[in-house]
Amino acid sequence: MTQTPFGETFRFNVWGDEASTGLGFTLVDPGAPRLDLEVAAVARPQVLAFVPEAPNGGAMLVMAGGGYTQLMVGKEGVEVALWLNGLGYHAFVLVHRFPDAAEGPQAPVDDAIEAMRLIRRRAPGLGVDVDRVGALGLSSGGHLAACLVAAYPTAWTPPTSAAPDQSARPNALIVGYGPISTNAERRAVVADKPPLSPVEKQALYDTLQPDAQLVADPPAAFIVYAASDPIVPVENGFRLQRAYLDRGAHAELHVFAQAPHGFALRSPDLPVGAWPGLCARWLEAVGV
Repeated sequence: MTQTPFGETFRFNVWGDEASTGLGFTLVDPGAPRLDLEVAAVARPQVLAFVPEAPNGGAMLVMAGGGYTQLMVGKEGVEVALWLNGLGYHAFVLVHRFPDAAEGPQAPVDDAIEAMRLIRRRAPGLGVDVDRVGALGLSSGGHLAACLVAAYPTAWTPPTSAAPDQSARPNALIVGYGPISTNAERRAVVADKPPLSPVEKQALYDTLQPDAQLVADPPAAFIVYAASDPIVPVENGFRLQRAYLDRGAHAELHVFAQAPHGFALRSPDLPVGAWPGLCARWLEAVGV
């Protein structure tokens, strides 16, 4: 198997033959530093697996942002995976398809669902507890991660899974600055907000709004936003927490006053730089 520039331990395809002999995606700038690499197009969705030196028995599916038109796999995927490895978690970075004319609006959601099932199918062989598999998403990846704890839209037809006996529901959810529902028609907080492009991206946000379609018994959630975010309004975080509280579920929300959009793990000198440590302690507390 040819290793990608991301340096994963191993890699597998989301659909079809799991064995992966080549890259299923193209990079914006192949010469960029490893943790700044971005994915420009995805022909074949894949999962990049990172194995910790001292496993704790847990795992996390990591979903990077990029506005559903590209993926910040280095900054919001691999860098996060390496942090999780340091905590003892197996980390699996999803390189998913985009909602567009070729793939349709549901493609990234279907990829995330199948990735969760495949991780659980592999879990025993990796020493991972199938009841300790969480999901972490940042920016558009935060929306995608939250989709895993929402009801699958009846308007969509799910594809055939290679692991239908495995659950796609995470045991814990971590969402950072994700556009949960303010991109949806009639739910925007920005006046006269124009529809997003391509139309399939707008259709995804309209059809699956995780706060409105949250399942009855969602897993514990850790939610982090910046009140100053000019790209994704903090209202998204409030909406997700309110939906959790309405269901009597556990949702820990942290709102930092000042931080750039896409802060990820790269604002250590700001107060928001405390969120990874807070999240690590939260994971210990919820037992995932």
